[in-house]
Amino acid sequence: MTLTQKFQIDGAVVVSTPQDVALLDARKGIDMFQQLKVPILGMIENMSTHICSQCGHEEHVFGHGGVAAEAAKLGVPLLAEVPLHLDIRLAADGGAPLVVTQPDSPQAAAFHDVAKALVAKGVA
Repeated sequence: MTLTQKFQIDGAVVVSTPQDVALLDARKGIDMFQQLKVPILGMIENMSTHICSQCGHEEHVFGHGGVAAEAAKLGVPLLAEVPLHLDIRLAADGGAPLVVTQPDSPQAAAFHDVAKALVAKGVA
């Protein structure tokens, strides 16, 4: 809250996992940004899906669609659904983003989508 009062912020991107308990925390952040007149640029559903690296089965470990529903209620875009994937963590832990190490991977596509949407809004 202090940082948003000290610096001019063009907008906020709210990231949450899809389960209800995580969305409760996200809503607190959204409420704070709204009170401070910081526009919500969009939302991202993190750990939206998991695709088994062995068999390809897709599973919604943390549920699915909660962030999209919240974004719709707020009238803001759902910027991406980021999968739960080992390569994302390995790239981050290694200090090189997945969009650099594996730019054409399906996992990197979610991050490209976020960047394109923010550029289109003129904030990136």
